[in-house]
Amino acid sequence: MTHPSHLWLIWAVLSACFAALTAIFGKIGVQKIDPDFATLLRTAMVLAVLLVLVLATGKWRDPRQLSGHTIAFLSLSALATGASWVCYFRALQLGKAYQVAPIDKFSVVLVTVFAVAFLGERPSSGDWIGLALVTSGLLVLAMRR
Repeated sequence: MTHPSHLWLIWAVLSACFAALTAIFGKIGVQKIDPDFATLLRTAMVLAVLLVLVLATGKWRDPRQLSGHTIAFLSLSALATGASWVCYFRALQLGKAYQVAPIDKFSVVLVTVFAVAFLGERPSSGDWIGLALVTSGLLVLAMRR
């Protein structure tokens, strides 16, 4: 049995697997459709699935009871997600999935930089070395023609 403190790792691996499938399915899906319209359909489907999940598991809360701080940052996160999805689907329509997806994952490096700048997190020197290796790999993939 997995120790509860390691559950994040299982969810993170599942996230990576689903993100990989997102690239493959998205690349196929945007071949004959406008990428913005495809993003709208995808978003509507995600909303429907999450609504059913939240209602079925009894996790619904009255959004009016949330703090302004929470609403503001969830709104900013939603706007960033939407912008990311619009850009991602356009990139998938124009480029190769095996090149687009790794560049999209440059977000791994940016999350660390932003976490240091805005959240006060302090990665170890080993973490920075790993991020430098990730960046190097992404540059190799991006420069490949």
